[in-house]
Amino acid sequence: MTATEPTILDTARMTRAQRAALSLSTDVAHALAEQHGVCVRPLAMRRIDTTTGRVEVVPVPCGSTREDQCRPCADKARRLRMVQCREGWHLEAEPVTERATPSEDHTALMAARADLLAAYTECRKAGDEASCEQIAESVTDLDTELRTLGVRGQLTPLDPPPKTAKRSTRRRQDAPDLPRRPVEHRTVGRVFAGRYRPSTFLTLTLDSYGRVDGDGAAVDPDRYDYRRAARDAIHFPALVDRFWQNTRRCVGWEVQYFGTVEPQKRGAPHFHAAIRGAIPRVELRQVVAATYHQVWWPAHDQLVYTDGRLPVWDPRAKAFTDPDTGTPLPAWEQACEELVEPAHVVRFGAQTHVKGILGGTEEAGRHIGYLTKYLAKSVGQAAGLGEHTTNAQRDHAHRLHAELQITPCSPRCPVWLLYGIQPHGARHSITPGHCKGKAHKPEHLGIAGRRVLVSRKWSNKTLDDHRAERGEFVRQLLQQTGIHPAHGPDGGPYLWERPAPTDPDVPPRPVLLLHAIAERQRWKAEYTAAQLATTGPSSENRSATEEAA
Repeated sequence: MTATEPTILDTARMTRAQRAALSLSTDVAHALAEQHGVCVRPLAMRRIDTTTGRVEVVPVPCGSTREDQCRPCADKARRLRMVQCREGWHLEAEPVTERATPSEDHTALMAARADLLAAYTECRKAGDEASCEQIAESVTDLDTELRTLGVRGQLTPLDPPPKTAKRSTRRRQDAPDLPRRPVEHRTVGRVFAGRYRPSTFLTLTLDSYGRVDGDGAAVDPDRYDYRRAARDAIHFPALVDRFWQNTRRCVGWEVQYFGTVEPQKRGAPHFHAAIRGAIPRVELRQVVAATYHQVWWPAHDQLVYTDGRLPVWDPRAKAFTDPDTGTPLPAWEQACEELVEPAHVVRFGAQTHVKGILGGTEEAGRHIGYLTKYLAKSVGQAAGLGEHTTNAQRDHAHRLHAELQITPCSPRCPVWLLYGIQPHGARHSITPGHCKGKAHKPEHLGIAGRRVLVSRKWSNKTLDDHRAERGEFVRQLLQQTGIHPAHGPDGGPYLWERPAPTDPDVPPRPVLLLHAIAERQRWKAEYTAAQLATTGPSSENRSATEEAA
């Protein structure tokens, strides 16, 4: 069988329209980069070898998590999240991290800081401002030295912050009570029948705001509660945090989770979580029904100012004032002091999905893929707002976005000025009613928090730890066959600089792409040769803690 010869095109005899339809070299390089898993929009970084003095501009991956921006980087980030989820879901031993014992230098610096803190308090009482400034500078130097020596955690401030207004912690009468058990210091679930240690897959949703069709658009937009939908979406992260607090108090052990926040077709966020250990379905549903979050913010139901009449910044008063009377607007703290009831209460809906999963099974792998399925997509794309969006879906999203535009997302949100309240930390540069937060952007649908939520004791590893483990495994595999790989971006005797776009040594993006493709092909050839020369297992799509040991 003979190979098909390539067709030779005579561009001189083509029309202008035919030449315009030909593939561009940039598009060919882009497609080749995606085929080899190379970043399609690399950053040009100047690398300086401190040993040889060699200086060169090399491509560095952009690290985007959105496939509409860079598909290879987004797929790499999604696979890394899959590794992170898999490693912590079905652990059989406690992920213990041993903290370093405080050294003599630590205790000596902390003792000196305690003396300075006491002296600062005495000088503050005596009104000696000059001495207070000198002590504050010395404490700043001590804090810097403590951080350099590896001390983490919050250090006691010289001037304690003012106490915030305390709200009643008594449970609402319309919320069921929950049993409260002493929390054991364990994160691993129980073993059943002497050998099975199942874990849990959980899905939480918000309540209904009105009937929707199969595409998620409101059947009757006039009756759909867009205001509650917008507020629930903004405060959904706080509701999820409260759910985990209640879960740990109810079940009596430190529940660990790996969760993702995704939008439904109607635009409301819902939460998928892989929970280590088995929790009875009845208890989880009780916790869901009893979980709520009260938003102790000033009332923001009725607009006071509109675009035609907005508050004005007064440089003398250093505050926003009424455009007619010139009276300063009440500050955020003043508005909160008068509260007698929360401005909004967020609750989960009735739909709660709970399923037990055994580790190492095909079902566990399927659910990990389902957890990370939409991480490479934006919130709007995951909700189905794309090329095939119907008019009803588009109108539904526009109405939700219009409500989000007049819903404050935080105490510092400039939208508060529309309700006659000065936001916390107001300054002259903000525009009344225009907030740059993600919650107000149409592609986020009010979901402004993190898309991935991982508990602290899930695996005691960060994403950087997982990347380092995978890189170390590959380096050890190559070294077994006598191949010495080049240093990674974070290693080696290198110094890195960000060149200016006008620097003459910065190559255009197609050249960077071709350089990265050639380097990836060389890496792949070396890795394939090392795999063929050894009998060790592949490191594809998993961390290599045990193999690299």
